[in-house]
Amino acid sequence: MPMPPHNRRASRAAVAALGAAGLITLAAAPAAFADETAPELVVGGIAPIDGVQPGSTFELPVTVANKGTGAAEKVWVTYAVTRGLDFTEVPSNCRAQQVRSYDEMPERWTVACGFDQAVAPGVVYTPERPLRVEALDRAFNDELLLRVDENDPGADENGYPPVAGTAPAVKLVEGQAGGEGSARVVIVPVTSVNTADYRVTGAALKGRVGETVPMKVEFINAGPAWFMAKVGERTARVMVTPPAGTSVVKTPGFCKAKGEAYECGMSQRALNEGGRESYSFQLKIDKRVAHAKGSVALSTDARPVDPDKSNDKADITLDVMGGGSTGSPGGPSGDSGGSPGGAAGGAAGGTAGGTAGGTAGGASSAGGNGTAANGGHLAETGSSALPITGVAAAAVVTGAGMLVVVRRRPARSRN
Repeated sequence: MPMPPHNRRASRAAVAALGAAGLITLAAAPAAFADETAPELVVGGIAPIDGVQPGSTFELPVTVANKGTGAAEKVWVTYAVTRGLDFTEVPSNCRAQQVRSYDEMPERWTVACGFDQAVAPGVVYTPERPLRVEALDRAFNDELLLRVDENDPGADENGYPPVAGTAPAVKLVEGQAGGEGSARVVIVPVTSVNTADYRVTGAALKGRVGETVPMKVEFINAGPAWFMAKVGERTARVMVTPPAGTSVVKTPGFCKAKGEAYECGMSQRALNEGGRESYSFQLKIDKRVAHAKGSVALSTDARPVDPDKSNDKADITLDVMGGGSTGSPGGPSGDSGGSPGGAAGGAAGGTAGGTAGGTAGGASSAGGNGTAANGGHLAETGSSALPITGVAAAAVVTGAGMLVVVRRRPARSRN
């Protein structure tokens, strides 16, 4: 909502409270710090709004009251709605501003109306013509924020330039007692009847054993509704399971290991219609596993807003090129565990190092049970013990080969 720069911290605190269930009121300053003869303005008169149909309009029956002992010479009432709602018209004594999303606050429209008339203590007022709001095609879980001030609240520095209204001006008129509010700021949930198609995209990976390849999967809100999680509620969750034979060496933000999979959340509590949340991993191909396939899927949480479940899961395929060990997902990999050690032994030691190479290869083969030693997942560290085992074996074999060379040279010199 529009706030002068020096009140920006208070604005963030107020809007951060958006989204809690029911009607929220943010009380004014404690009476101990207030001027006993000053006005104390409060706003109210409106209850949570539910069952709104996209394309329909509704009124905002706002009330303003003065609970203090002194009159307010002028009053400003600010209305702020999230992006699923819009104002149908703006009176000429009001100005409208579109505010970008920032600091965890969603995009919104604000209308600040100035009433150049006194508000006496103990009297309830209401605009003679309530503002009307339209629910757009993307409306779903939206919010209305109301605020009353004695002074011009100013424009939000993160918004576009304010625009003056063109509809006939409105003024405050006395209303019936009993409808006054109890706080200077009130937040009202506005719920519309709508759906959103949540989707995920998979990935097709390709590489050689030992290579690290990027993997990018996405969560998409195909609309028509945007969504905004209420404060304290979980956002959408995406479960990413890498293909067998790989290990994660880099995890994106908002993802954490959960068994063999990774549970990924959202970077923001809101996602517009057509919006995407991407998750970029780095996977190391530890070994070739026949028909290895991973998946990306939405969590099993109930989502009444998303009736189409056909695109809630996608495959992550892996094409391992060239030579390399093979195995079966989830079971023993045969000679795959010994391949790095055996190959290293044969290459480095030659005929003279065959015994050492065989020993190194045998040690590596002992890890063929799906554990980290033969390329199993280490979810927390994103690493595998396989490269260390292979390098160690190669070092042993190479050392043996060098020893043979040193011994042979003197014999040749005597001839």
